[in-house]
Amino acid sequence: MENMSQEDQLESIKAFQSTIRKSENALVNMTQKRNNTTLLKRRLQALCIGLAVLDKHWNQKAHSYTKEDITEARLVLKGLFPSLENMYAKSKEGSPQKTLLERRIKAFHLAVQAMDTY
Repeated sequence: MENMSQEDQLESIKAFQSTIRKSENALVNMTQKRNNTTLLKRRLQALCIGLAVLDKHWNQKAHSYTKEDITEARLVLKGLFPSLENMYAKSKEGSPQKTLLERRIKAFHLAVQAMDTY
């Protein structure tokens, strides 16, 4: 993970930012419809922590998350892999969706690896 290119690092950061943005929009819509948002809030928190951990690891940006926060976020991110990999397997070869999922899976794996150091 230490020898990641700047391009791979940037793609991973962008993958997290995109997923966070989409999750925030989904949260607004779900709240307006009075749907249960507990799971989405946990995932959104985990995504923010994952991004912060990568930013600290690569760019030495400080964050205020505790070891317990990071441990919980790690479990949530790891729990997303089966559904992401399932969607990846079903997506059409060469499609933008497949590329997006490749980047997202890679970014989440890198975040989990970085979280393992805590």
